Amino acid sequence: MTDKIIVHTTCSSPEEAEKIARKLVEERLAACVASTPAVRSIYRWQGAIEDAQEVALVIKTRRGLFAQVEAAIRSMHSYTTPEIIAVSVVEGSADYLDWMDRELKA
Repeated sequence: MTDKIIVHTTCSSPEEAEKIARKLVEERLAACVASTPAVRSIYRWQGAIEDAQEVALVIKTRRGLFAQVEAAIRSMHSYTTPEIIAVSVVEGSADYLDWMDRELKA
């Protein structure tokens, strides 16, 4: 098991997604953020079923930075309750994991 995690979030617009992604990388809270436009999300919110077009972000970071990543996302996000879910990276390419270590703040 590595100390790396992938954090998932969705955003209401490409502009919001880019703003969050850039801040995370600029502050070295993420080594990389991949953006997938035009994700369709169907979910229940406040008793109603919603159907929304969103932008998905896949944030590559380290477990020890999760609280800072979460705080940064919340500070810029338009949703009351944004999706912020972390998944452990069990294994990965040694070269990629080393690159992540160099790009993330200590």
